[in-house]
Amino acid sequence: MDLNLFQFFTKDLPVEVKYINNARGKGLFATNCFNEGDEIFKENPLVCAQFLWNEFYKYEACEYCLRSLEDAETMARRLSGNPNVVLPHKEYCSTYAMENYVKCPRCQVTMYCSSTCLEKAVKEYHRSLCCGSNNCRPDHSLNRLRETWRNIHYPPETSSIMLIAKMIAMIEQADDPMDVLKLFSQFSRVTANNEAHVAHKLFGKQFVEQIEILRLELINTLPSSKITEWYTPGGFRSLLAMIGTNGQGIASSSFSQYARNVDAAKFEKQEEDYINSFLDQLYADMNEESGDFLDCEGSGLYLLQSCCNHDCSPNVEINFLDNNATLTVKAIRNISEGQELCISYIDSDIKNWKKRQAILMENYLFECTCNRCMVESQQPEPLSSSESEDSDDMDVGD
Repeated sequence: MDLNLFQFFTKDLPVEVKYINNARGKGLFATNCFNEGDEIFKENPLVCAQFLWNEFYKYEACEYCLRSLEDAETMARRLSGNPNVVLPHKEYCSTYAMENYVKCPRCQVTMYCSSTCLEKAVKEYHRSLCCGSNNCRPDHSLNRLRETWRNIHYPPETSSIMLIAKMIAMIEQADDPMDVLKLFSQFSRVTANNEAHVAHKLFGKQFVEQIEILRLELINTLPSSKITEWYTPGGFRSLLAMIGTNGQGIASSSFSQYARNVDAAKFEKQEEDYINSFLDQLYADMNEESGDFLDCEGSGLYLLQSCCNHDCSPNVEINFLDNNATLTVKAIRNISEGQELCISYIDSDIKNWKKRQAILMENYLFECTCNRCMVESQQPEPLSSSESEDSDDMDVGD
């Protein structure tokens, strides 16, 4: 861990990264006081990628920043299966101009929300990944790699082989590959003994044997002499485990942005009731047509967010408010200067501490020692329903 590197990324932010101990590693700490509801900082990913099934099912997103490329009304119509949906108060839709959208001039397929995103993608990785005129050929090596991943990683998705492909391309295109490797080396790694467990969670036990096929497809698609250790069987498993444990899920939606804007606006009571009723019905229609898959979804690696440790009583939360991969860290309780900023890796509303512990161990491979778990572990466990009935019967007998 290079604390000097983290100091560079936090020099203009009210946070700092500090080493805690061997068990917890590093952590993110506040350098100012914050009130509940305060925005602490925003962060863009070092690299991100849309989930491949999400892309396959026509969730249109900028290839670089994952901005949802559909306007809110078009998205609502597709997700609800109703081509006649008309959103009220469209002035609360995003003002981002669709005329800014551009395609990669070489392949004429990959879409970007702006020329800025296109330029950044080309500079960082897209020169190495662009298929040119072969983009639509299913036998192109990159498309075979995508298909191999889709065949072993089904929705609900948690990562993408394109995240690794972009990481490799970034190293290949970098003026100094060691600088990029140093950034990626800051992300926590699981032990070799736990890598198989992470692979099982990522793919399911039935597909783990196909990891070798995926590795060979990646080597064939992006041969590189700069990261040979990543291409060994052990190195590739370690890389999969790294993105599996550090990847932050991303969700962008022009419709969700519209809904948040409308919710924050002030209306007369009658109009507010109409809007709430309209949106409730629209969400019900979306749920029936599209289920839980309402957003453009992907994952990314965030240097500072990855330093946030878990707490079952978190003091910050992560949101995606800008309809792209920019995350916002917001205080959900008052925070003192010097206090560690912690998020919850799981649903913090789970009341049973043993259940929380089991979920954390299964998915994140650690035993939580937060104050909430320590306090609750010392309290008497609530009686089960059968035990309560037995107790009631005994009372009656007295």
